[in-house]
Amino acid sequence: MLTDTLITLFTKDLIALKKEVNLYNNEDNLWLVQDEISNSAGTLCLHLVGNLNHFIGAVLGNTGYVRQRELEFSLKNVPKEELLKQVDDTMVVIENSLNGLSQDDLQEEYKGRVFETPTTTEYFLTHLTMHLAYHLGQINYHRRLLD
Repeated sequence: MLTDTLITLFTKDLIALKKEVNLYNNEDNLWLVQDEISNSAGTLCLHLVGNLNHFIGAVLGNTGYVRQRELEFSLKNVPKEELLKQVDDTMVVIENSLNGLSQDDLQEEYKGRVFETPTTTEYFLTHLTMHLAYHLGQINYHRRLLD
């Protein structure tokens, strides 16, 4: 079923996110911004965790998570171990939330209006995998450029 594929993809990229965070030689460099690079790797990690916990955990899994998006972009110097723990916790939320979906659930309209036009849950979950991969690539580039 598609949910198995989505869980596999989210897990694969979240493991890759943890690897990227761990590859920083200097933990302080997770929070560097420079010139045209306005979001640090730490900021992007917080954003991904908040995004997935909201759109998958809270909306689909009814976890009760309350997103504070502004903090995803304003918090600084969160310890690396805390970032890694948040990623681990997010993997659990995704697996639990997506395991609870049926094929019919995937074809229903996604509960929250995110785009101008309504989308299916399947479409929106696919979008979220791409969003994760996009920011993962930015983090990889940030690390290689500034660390």
